[in-house]
Amino acid sequence: MSWKYRANATLEGLTGYTITRAGRRRAAKAPEPRPAPRPAPETQRLPDDVVREPVDPAHDRLLREPVFLLSSVRSGSTLLRVILNSHSRIHSPIETHFRRMTVAFGTDPVRQAMRLLGHTHADVEHLVWDRLLHRELSRSGKPILVEKTPSNVFVWKRLRTCWPDARFIFLLRHPMSIVQSWHEADPVKRPMAEAVPRTLAYMNHLQEARTQVEGHTLRYEDLVAEPEGTLKDLCAFLGVSWEPGMLNYGDKDHGTFQKGVGDWRDKIKSGTVVAGRPLPPNDELPPELEEICRLWDYC
Repeated sequence: MSWKYRANATLEGLTGYTITRAGRRRAAKAPEPRPAPRPAPETQRLPDDVVREPVDPAHDRLLREPVFLLSSVRSGSTLLRVILNSHSRIHSPIETHFRRMTVAFGTDPVRQAMRLLGHTHADVEHLVWDRLLHRELSRSGKPILVEKTPSNVFVWKRLRTCWPDARFIFLLRHPMSIVQSWHEADPVKRPMAEAVPRTLAYMNHLQEARTQVEGHTLRYEDLVAEPEGTLKDLCAFLGVSWEPGMLNYGDKDHGTFQKGVGDWRDKIKSGTVVAGRPLPPNDELPPELEEICRLWDYC
């Protein structure tokens, strides 16, 4: 038995410790730098991507002369949608949010293939958008599509580029009524302090579109006060005859009314056109809304 074993046995019995030889302390190895994370496939755009009109219109688009209802949030666009959807020749679905759909080219071969086929990244997105909306229209059995997602106002230029034959409806409402309605839809999550800048962004883009694109303008206040006359003018713009049954939209199936794809409150579920709120007095306007009110002839 070695002296080391006897010494350790004695020491361990007395103290609970043993003697070991100190090893050489190795210098801590610096961690190797991690490679930068590769962008997710859905964020990888093709080089030299460009948004452009259809290269081959006859084959690149199935949807012909789509109609886009441009408006701010809380402007009565769901009411106008279901009224139009009650027409025998017009299909106006729930808010599709199609503009937020993108495509992922997750491998080098697919990116190479798309370039060789002559597609930009936006081209392929446009094909997907067109196919989705064309499917909705085809399944309805009607000839005219009206899409009304409010956030489309932010990409009106791209809509016009994607569908050069598109038509546009501009729906206005008193700016302060928009602000109040947006706040009241969810008072806790939508405080009044945020209501003006959030809704004004929609209004400003809508006004920009009105100055650059031909279309038909109508007011929410006219729609609820004089629905027949207002809708006759709109039908004439769309090239269809006026149908009185449009006002009884509650007799038709318009899909679900729920938050995220349109108005969801009891007023829209009534099935009939309900009078709007009184217009706010001019002296209660926040300064930020004065210009848009003047441009829209509300003050």
